[in-house]
Amino acid sequence: MKKNAVVSMTISLLIVLLWMIAVFAEASAESISSSLGVVAYPSKGQSSQQQSKDEGECFGWAKKQTGIDPMAVASQSTKQEGAAVGGGERVRGAARGAAGGAAIGAITGDAGKGAGVGAVVGTMAGGRQARRNKAAKEQQAEQEKAGTLQHFNKAFGVCMEGRGYSVK
Repeated sequence: MKKNAVVSMTISLLIVLLWMIAVFAEASAESISSSLGVVAYPSKGQSSQQQSKDEGECFGWAKKQTGIDPMAVASQSTKQEGAAVGGGERVRGAARGAAGGAAIGAITGDAGKGAGVGAVVGTMAGGRQARRNKAAKEQQAEQEKAGTLQHFNKAFGVCMEGRGYSVK
């Protein structure tokens, strides 16, 4: 009886595994063009098998021509890691604030206290500038990434059009 239960369980697991493979194969059957965000219509009546073959060949051709691997580019993060520091904005802000605070403090009679307050205010202003600079760098990196992918997609589309597809 134990042996039958093990065999039955093994068969059940095998059926579930085969079902999962079928589901994932269908899910991964997304065409190359649609994964790139390109729409390719077989305007000469090409079969889906022919379209898959052409897409694979055009993907390889575009990759060779442009030197771009769109899968690697798409997976690259454009986010700057860590705190918004590195450009010296906080230090420069603190120095400016201390100088300004010392000047104001000298007028009021306590240059040291004025310099301290100015340094704190300047550090906060420098931090704000550091965050702005970080956001601008991230935005620029995202635009460069999009431009790189656009360049690849253009090469892919040219190849597909050469094989008789209407591409948008």
